Amino acid sequence: MIENQSRGTQLATEVTWALSAADRMRGLLDRQALATGEALILSPCNSVHTFFMRFPIDVVFVSADGTVVRAIEELPPWRMTWVYFKARHTIELPVGSIAASLTREGDQLALPLHAR
Repeated sequence: MIENQSRGTQLATEVTWALSAADRMRGLLDRQALATGEALILSPCNSVHTFFMRFPIDVVFVSADGTVVRAIEELPPWRMTWVYFKARHTIELPVGSIAASLTREGDQLALPLHAR
């Protein structure tokens, strides 16, 4: 689960980590959509693209301590983000997740632990 501790809301309940270079490169390319409550966390990652993707996504860039560096709503396919040097993790979410959780830059997120 990804919780926005600043707002008392949830961004996702079902979380997958992409920790290897291959997993980060593949990202969501093989997916048709993300279901409500799903999230993919790319780590380490401070920039993403949506080349070859089939659907728009919400994207949240998070620092190592869980602070939201940047939140981008409805990033369409065939786009690129800036590099956010303070970000350590990037969370890819279904469109509407940022709005529903009221997530804003500066909010504190609690990310789930992952197996290395």
